Amino acid sequence: MDTHESAADLKIHHMIKDKTKSRWQQYCDLVIGNRNFWFFFKYEFITFFFSNFPGALGFLLRKWTYPWILGKVGKGVLFGHHITFRHPQKITIEDGAVIDDYCMLDAKGHHNQGMKIGKNVFIGRQSILYVKDGDIVLEDDVNIGHRCIIFSSNQLKIGEGTLLAAECCVMSGGAYDYRSEVRFSEQEGMISKGSLTIGTNCWLGAKVVVLDGASIGDGSVIGAGSVVTKPVPSRSVAVGVPAKVVKSIDR
Repeated sequence: MDTHESAADLKIHHMIKDKTKSRWQQYCDLVIGNRNFWFFFKYEFITFFFSNFPGALGFLLRKWTYPWILGKVGKGVLFGHHITFRHPQKITIEDGAVIDDYCMLDAKGHHNQGMKIGKNVFIGRQSILYVKDGDIVLEDDVNIGHRCIIFSSNQLKIGEGTLLAAECCVMSGGAYDYRSEVRFSEQEGMISKGSLTIGTNCWLGAKVVVLDGASIGDGSVIGAGSVVTKPVPSRSVAVGVPAKVVKSIDR
């Protein structure tokens, strides 16, 4: 295995494989984030009865009850139906945010802070935000389109006012050691080049992929379908596979 692997990565990988744990302990470690029975009961009760509740009453019930299981929920937050939370106490959501239907927010880890969602952030339907002992920060007014995937095993931040169109994929970490004799499906750790930042007021077109270490500067635009493999300077337009800067933006 590569030396960049962390002990925390190994622990997470073994959550559901440790035969010394009961199924209830495995479930709590993977989904809930602790083994406190009272919190387990709250999580199960709220998600079972209110997660799928339809209509305006469903929005109202989730607004009242989800703060009981999440780390923090600000004023005026809207939760769609069929949202999945894992390690919910590591998820904080500020005023005016909207989490649309069928999203997953997974903040699992042993030593991470988890997920911070700023004011007036919109996370589109069926989007997945998840970490593997990493952190995700969405600053104020970020807009995440339909079916986006945002992953972090390190540090990932998306700056204020940035827009991701539908089906974008952003990854901080997530690489495997292709030189290893161990099969990819059996490798237990992940390699990361370091933190990944998408700056303020950026626009990523539909189906853009941003790979580990490929930070994007403030005010930049990435063309639809592009694959960003290395850093993009501020106020640049980049397109292609791999993405290349084609012009600068003069405002």
